[in-house]
Amino acid sequence: MTISRILVANRAEIASRVFRTARKLGIETVAVHSDADADLPFVAEADHAVRLPGNAPAETYLRADLVIEAAKVAGADAIHPGYGFLSENADFARAVEAAGLVWIGPAPESIEQMGSKIEAKKIMAAAGVPVLEAPASPVESDLPLLVKASAGGGGRGMRIVRSLEALGAEIAKAEAEAASAFGDGTVFVEPYVEAGRHVEVQVVGDGAGNVAVFGERDCSVQRRHQKVVEESPAPLLPDTVRSALHEAARNAAAAIDYRGAGTVEFLYDAASERFWFLEMNTRLQVEHPVTELVHGVDLVELQIAVAEGVSGVSTSSTTDVTGHAVEVRLYAEDPAADYQPQSGTLTTLEFPGDARVDAGYTSGSEVSTFYDAMLAKVIVHAPTRDAAIRRLVGVLRTAKIHGLVTNREQLIGILGLEAFRSGEVSTSLLAEEKFLPRTEDPGAAVAAAVALAEATRRPGLPVAWRNVTSQPQRTVFEDDSEAGLVVEWYGTRDGYRIDGFEVIDAGQSRVVLERDGLRTAYEIAVAGDRIDVDSSFGHTALRKRPRFTDPATQTQPGSLLAPMPGSVISVLAETGSDVTEGQPLLVLEAMKMQHTVTAPTDGVLAQINVKPGTQVAAGEVLAVVEETA
Repeated sequence: MTISRILVANRAEIASRVFRTARKLGIETVAVHSDADADLPFVAEADHAVRLPGNAPAETYLRADLVIEAAKVAGADAIHPGYGFLSENADFARAVEAAGLVWIGPAPESIEQMGSKIEAKKIMAAAGVPVLEAPASPVESDLPLLVKASAGGGGRGMRIVRSLEALGAEIAKAEAEAASAFGDGTVFVEPYVEAGRHVEVQVVGDGAGNVAVFGERDCSVQRRHQKVVEESPAPLLPDTVRSALHEAARNAAAAIDYRGAGTVEFLYDAASERFWFLEMNTRLQVEHPVTELVHGVDLVELQIAVAEGVSGVSTSSTTDVTGHAVEVRLYAEDPAADYQPQSGTLTTLEFPGDARVDAGYTSGSEVSTFYDAMLAKVIVHAPTRDAAIRRLVGVLRTAKIHGLVTNREQLIGILGLEAFRSGEVSTSLLAEEKFLPRTEDPGAAVAAAVALAEATRRPGLPVAWRNVTSQPQRTVFEDDSEAGLVVEWYGTRDGYRIDGFEVIDAGQSRVVLERDGLRTAYEIAVAGDRIDVDSSFGHTALRKRPRFTDPATQTQPGSLLAPMPGSVISVLAETGSDVTEGQPLLVLEAMKMQHTVTAPTDGVLAQINVKPGTQVAAGEVLAVVEETA
C-alpha cells in the first residue's frame, strides 16, 4: 500500500527527524504531544497535531490507546514509533495493525523474540552467533560479573559485581530498578568484559529472510552505560573482524525474518579479536545519522519503503563507505553536580552551519523534567576520522548554548583525548579519565569583559569617570566563595581600565581585551542578572550578585534541598523519627535518573514537605533535619 499520512508516536528530535523524511517523500505528518511539549519545534513542524493530555510519559506517550485514537482522529494511515516509549512494545505494534494502520517497524513476533535478552541469547546461539554466558554457580575466577535487566536498556537494571558476597544484593537492586523502569524485574548474569568495545551493526530486513547490512558503528564511549559519542565506521577494527560482525548480524536478523531497520549490538574484545552478541534493538537507533552519512542512505525512508511493501529495497547491502562520521549527544546536565539533569529555559541554541544537528529544542524552548535530558545530536561527516573529530570540536566550541548547563565541555574533552584520537576506545574510557575539560581558566578575563559590557550600557560619559579617582568600581558575580567573584575596574577619560587588561573595544554585545600581547574577543548576551559570554576560551555563564539578600530566600539549618527538578518517588522516613548521617530519606526521579537524598547529620526528621508524586523544583526544601545536641 502507499502511505499518505504518518503519525509519529514520539517527541522532540526523533519526531522532527521522521517528519523531515516524510516531507521529502510527500507524505503528510501528524505529531502527538504532551502538555509539557506543546511549544516544542516538532509540534509546529507537523502538518497536524493531536494533544495527549498530561505530562508524564505514563499518561501520554506510553498510552497506546490514546496514540491510536489520535491516529484515527488525524486520519493517519501509518504509525512510526521512533525510539524509546512504545517503539519496542509488541502489544502496541499488534494494536496498531489491528486498528487497520500500517506499523512502520518489525513484526510483533520479532519484537517479542528480541525483547527478552534471555530468550534472544538462545535464538542467537542456535543461529551460530557468539553469546556471553556466566556459569550457574560462579566462583571468584569468574569475576567480574554483570547483572542486566532482561527487558529494556539504557543502563537501567545493570550492575557490575566484583565480589561474590555482593552478588545477591546487586541482583536484588537490579531487579527492583528493572521492575520500576520496564515493569519486568527479570535479570540475568553474564561475564563482564573489562575495557570491551561496544560495536553495533545496522541491518534492514524485508521480513522474508533477506537482510541488508549497512556497516557498523562504534558506541564505546559511555557514561553510566549511556552512549555519549558514536562513530562510523568503527576505528581500528581488523577487516576480518568487520566482515565477521556483519555476517553475524545478518544471520541474527535472518533468524527471526526481521523486517525494517534494526541494530544488532556486540561486545568486542580488541585484545583477543573476539566478539559476543549483546542484544538486538528492534527499532531505529539514536545514533543512526552516522550510518546514513557514511553510506549515503536514509534509514527512515527505507523503513517506510519496507512498510509499504516495496520489493527488493532491503536486499542490497552497501559495502562502500565514504569518509567518517562522528556524533555526540548534547545533554542538559550539570558537570559540577555529577551530571545531574537540568531543566528550565534554553534561551539560546545556535550551531554553525557545517554540521548536521538533529535537535528537539530551539532558542527559547522550555526543557521539562518529564523526559530525557538530550537537547540535540551533533554530527559531522568528513573525508577522514581526524578531520571529522577536528570539525566537530570546532562546531561545539563555536555553538551558542545559553540558559542551561550542558555536557559540552566534557564532549570537547573526550574528542581531545589521545586515547580517543588514536581510536583505542572502550566502555571504560570515561571511568578511567578524570576530566579537566578546560586547560585555561578564563574566569577573570570573562568577568572583566562582563564588567566592561555593564559599563557601556548607559549613554553619555564613561560610567565611573572621575576627575580624581579614589577607588575602583566593583562588580560582584556569584561563585562558590562567600565573597563571590569580585571585578574591580576604572572609568577614565580614555575608556576603561582593568588590572592586567588593556581595553581595545567595549560594546554592549562584544568586548575586546588585550593582556600580555594576546588580544581576545568576547561575545556577550545579557538576560536580567544572567550574563552569557562566548569566546575562544569557551562559554561561561555568570550571574550578578544582588547588593542585598532577600530574607525570603534564606533556608533554616538542616534543610534538605532538591538537587534537581523532578518527581518524588518515595519518602523513606517519617516526621519525628531519629535519623543518622547518610541515611536515605527521599528518592527523586527526573529525566530517567534517580537520586537519593540523605540525612546530612545525626538528628531528628523535624519536617517533610513532600509526598510520593510531588513535583519539585531544584533548590526546593524537601525536608528539615534538626541536629541532635
